[in-house]
Amino acid sequence: MTPESDDELWSAIGDPSRRRVLDLLVRRGEASASRLAGQVPFSRQAVSKHLVVLEQAGLISRRKHGREVLYQVDAERLDQATRAMAELASQWDGRLNTIKRLAEAAHAQTRAQTQEHEA
Repeated sequence: MTPESDDELWSAIGDPSRRRVLDLLVRRGEASASRLAGQVPFSRQAVSKHLVVLEQAGLISRRKHGREVLYQVDAERLDQATRAMAELASQWDGRLNTIKRLAEAAHAQTRAQTQEHEA
């Protein structure tokens, strides 16, 4: 993944409405914008805009079936996104553990100094 595609990915999944549309596609397998709009509390136009963003991020693709456009999840890209998110979560876990250790060490040092002054 490139930094640009990462940005598109985070932007795409950063919106709760888009995540809901993506989740519907994961569960349904394939659906039209109209069908999706019938299952969410926002308009078909809003669904269409969310689908464009998800498609630009590579998370979904579309195909024409007669006059209807059907959308489906790109499983490979979703898997890449899942791995990227897991990697980022792991990095942040490491960073947060480092911050915790530093904070605990600083607290212990401050406590020891306070006890020295009180003695």
